[in-house]
Amino acid sequence: MDTFAGEKPGSEPEEAKLQNASKQIVQNAILRAVQQVSRESQQKEECTTTSRNRLQLGVGKLTKKYEKK
Repeated sequence: MDTFAGEKPGSEPEEAKLQNASKQIVQNAILRAVQQVSRESQQKEECTTTSRNRLQLGVGKLTKKYEKK
């Protein structure tokens, strides 16, 4: 392997450490992003379910209101 100006011969282990650290940083960032998207999707689903339940309750109240007449 060729060495660059100012690079010490035998610095491959240092380069390997940097590559491994970079891979770990990227993996952690991806994991955090996936977890965030998962949380946001779950919150959106909960919000949609809550809204749907409120709408159904509202329709039930309207139906009962008209049944009384």
